[in-house]
Amino acid sequence: MAAPSMKERQVCWGARDPYWRCLDDNADDAASCRQLRSLFEASCPQQWIKYFDKRRDYLKFKENFVSAFTVN
Repeated sequence: MAAPSMKERQVCWGARDPYWRCLDDNADDAASCRQLRSLFEASCPQQWIKYFDKRRDYLKFKENFVSAFTVN
């Protein structure tokens, strides 16, 4: 697989960011973000989609883990 060009990377990230924002705004309800998910999948290489999905899961886990031990 050839490395994506700068333009291709920007298109991918430009599709990923609104999709992730939609998930954040809708309590991770994927059904509410189906159209944005389709755009994300059409805009990014499959390997990147897998990576970004795992990355989001990790970031959410880390956020929840840290907040569980934060003293108010």
